[in-house]
Amino acid sequence: MILPSASPVSWLLALAAALAYAAPAAAASRLGAAASRNALLAAWVLHGALLVWGLWGEAPRFGFAPALSMTAWLVLTVYAVERQLFPQMRARWMLAALGAATIVLALLFPGQPLHVAASAWLPLHLALGIACYGLFAAAVVHAWLMTRAERHIRQAEDPDSGIPLLTLERLTFRFVTAGFVLLSATLLAGWLFSDMLYGRAWRWDHKAVFSFLSWLVFAALLLGRARFGWRGRNAVRILYAGSALLMLAYVGSRFVLEVILGRST
Repeated sequence: MILPSASPVSWLLALAAALAYAAPAAAASRLGAAASRNALLAAWVLHGALLVWGLWGEAPRFGFAPALSMTAWLVLTVYAVERQLFPQMRARWMLAALGAATIVLALLFPGQPLHVAASAWLPLHLALGIACYGLFAAAVVHAWLMTRAERHIRQAEDPDSGIPLLTLERLTFRFVTAGFVLLSATLLAGWLFSDMLYGRAWRWDHKAVFSFLSWLVFAALLLGRARFGWRGRNAVRILYAGSALLMLAYVGSRFVLEVILGRST
């Protein structure tokens, strides 16, 4: 834990964003729709400003917690866009809680200094990886909403998702497909340009192994859906399994290095 590395600006932005997220998360039933939406928008803006400041306003740092924070912000960005298409979509409290938790986590574990002098392409490679995380995280959120809506329908209750079940399913697999394309590009770039990006040859470390295993799981999921019509609970379980493997690839390995072992490499 490297708390002194956080600047006063980072602390102020992080606390303001976390508090703004906490309002719709803790008082979802008491806040009106407009107030909850405005609080979430303010938190999203503050969260984005915090990420920008962390990368360009001071010495850039990166690690498992900032990766989770960026992923949460991307998921909230997807939610903001979808709210324009599906105004009745209901996931504010869950996403607000996710945003607040990742901000606090990134404040406590800001990661290690990001040395970009070796390669100007390293930030692009990291951006591809984070975008991949964001797309799969959005797929997981939609899969959760789909599972909840399906359960309510089976129990003859109001689905309470705000989006038709079949639409949720289509959106889930669109995010999986887009995430799979970015994951493929990220793995291919790491394999072909490892010397340029990291100053060493490609090696099968924990990150590479878990990333490739997740790629295989997502490939099987997309192939199974296209050829055999996989859907419903079985498809969602495979999505969760692939996402868990992908989470272990970078976030898991960096967590072990930074928190448990106290090392940067």
